[in-house]
Amino acid sequence: MAEDNVTVLMEFILLGFSDLPNLQGFLFGIFLVIYLSILIGNGLLIVITKINPALHTPMYFFLQNFSFLEICYTSVTFPRMLADLWSQKRTISFVACAVQTCFLYILGVTECLLLGVMAYDRYVAICKPLYYPLIMNHKLCVQLVVASWVIGVPVLIEETYQIFSLNFCGPNLINHIFCDSPPLFKLACGDTYNVEVSVHVAALIFIITPFLSIIASYGKIITTVLKLPSTSRRSKAFSTCSSHLMVVCLFYGSGSIVYLRPKSSQSATSGKVLALFYTTVTPVFNPLIYSLRNKDVIATLGKLLPQFHRS
Repeated sequence: MAEDNVTVLMEFILLGFSDLPNLQGFLFGIFLVIYLSILIGNGLLIVITKINPALHTPMYFFLQNFSFLEICYTSVTFPRMLADLWSQKRTISFVACAVQTCFLYILGVTECLLLGVMAYDRYVAICKPLYYPLIMNHKLCVQLVVASWVIGVPVLIEETYQIFSLNFCGPNLINHIFCDSPPLFKLACGDTYNVEVSVHVAALIFIITPFLSIIASYGKIITTVLKLPSTSRRSKAFSTCSSHLMVVCLFYGSGSIVYLRPKSSQSATSGKVLALFYTTVTPVFNPLIYSLRNKDVIATLGKLLPQFHRS
């Protein structure tokens, strides 16, 4: 029986938005525009922070990595979604599904950890300004970024292995836009309780811990800023961390809508739309938030665009 199950489920079918057959071309166009805007926006932000010496600071070093992360994160799902909409094939191999799930989890955890690191950077800049160059030296910045990228990898590979070690003997139709544990658990035979608990515990550790560190950092930031004597200094201090705070609110706010909404209100279609919203809202708005709120970024972009036009 086990061999039969493995043979039958050598591949899955991602249903995606197949329930909207008349909108496949329209959806392809919309998703292509969104994906290109993410690539261009975050790519430009990386280039701008590289070429402008005024932006060679720890905050923008972290932002470079965050923008690169956003490009990687959306590239795990969007190219396959676009290919499925274009070809109507929708099949994904067992191994490819496992790889997609693993990378989604690794990059999602890295995003949480990088947001926590960026909050710590703002805390040091505002609460310990005299020690900022000493504390946030290049070596520490590199170590924090590397730790954010790799710290969750072993655990998340193990979690992915547990998920795909389950027996999948039912239909191979994944009613979602990408491979993820909730729709996969629905296809598994037997008891999945232990694996589900393990996945949820890992998610809580890697999501809640950075979130609590962000809350703690901003709690100290707010306390410090309110003690400043002048309104202009308070305004300037808050403006230095407002962009990061907006990105945090977008990321955790959209995530809460997806994962904390009541199960009674969940439907397959709404789940797909919200999952798409969650995986695109931060990558789309991240470059806009940091560009529109920073004069150096705008000035560099203004110099860069005419060069592209002339070339």
